[in-house]
Amino acid sequence: MAAIASSSSTRSARLGLRATPEQEVVLRRAAEVAHKSLTDFILDSACLAAEQTLLDQRLFMVSGSQYQALMNLLEQPEQPSEGLRDLFSRKAPWDKT
Repeated sequence: MAAIASSSSTRSARLGLRATPEQEVVLRRAAEVAHKSLTDFILDSACLAAEQTLLDQRLFMVSGSQYQALMNLLEQPEQPSEGLRDLFSRKAPWDKT
């Protein structure tokens, strides 16, 4: 999804927004520091925030067959994993004893 924020396709959709003078100053200053136009900075920032919001969703809609396939996988006995065995045999970095 990150490609959305930096897409080079022609911009044809128009978005209107209003900001307080203080918000405008902060946005302009941040855009300048990022070496971007105000429009690019706002669009990139908004798209990144939107992507994160969408990725944070906890509800997934799947078809009945997809759900059943997942349930079948979860019901299978665990498979031995040398990597996990090694990981869990090590002491955690925060354990001092």
